[in-house]
Amino acid sequence: MWGILTALLSGALMSIQGVFNTEVTKQTSLWLSSAFVQFTALLVCLAAWLFTDRTNVMTLAQVEHRYMLLSGVIGAFITITVVKSMGSLGPARAAMLIVISQLIVAYLIELLGIFGVEKQPLEWRKVIGMAISIAGIVIFKW
Repeated sequence: MWGILTALLSGALMSIQGVFNTEVTKQTSLWLSSAFVQFTALLVCLAAWLFTDRTNVMTLAQVEHRYMLLSGVIGAFITITVVKSMGSLGPARAAMLIVISQLIVAYLIELLGIFGVEKQPLEWRKVIGMAISIAGIVIFKW
């Protein structure tokens, strides 16, 4: 149950953040806005780490697959692409396309068993569910 609530909260926060970022970008610039978002995220994470965790920073050097450390770089591109898509498509359409893209890529990661994820068998009901989601986007666009 907590997983469902957390996922719903995450989706809501992503949509709100996308709108906020788009508006800040309109008043400043894409790169300044994105840098501010990443910088404030860094400050929040550092504060949370100081007050709750304090895992030794050097454990990052022990991460088994070094390419996994690129997630922050990916995060910067997520911020930029969300801002650009929401600015050109509007929050609802952009969010729908973002979510369906996440769903398709996540399912491909599971099917192929890449990035350390356990390989899963193809399930046609999941493929049909994604097709229905895509149909929903087409209907929403009309």
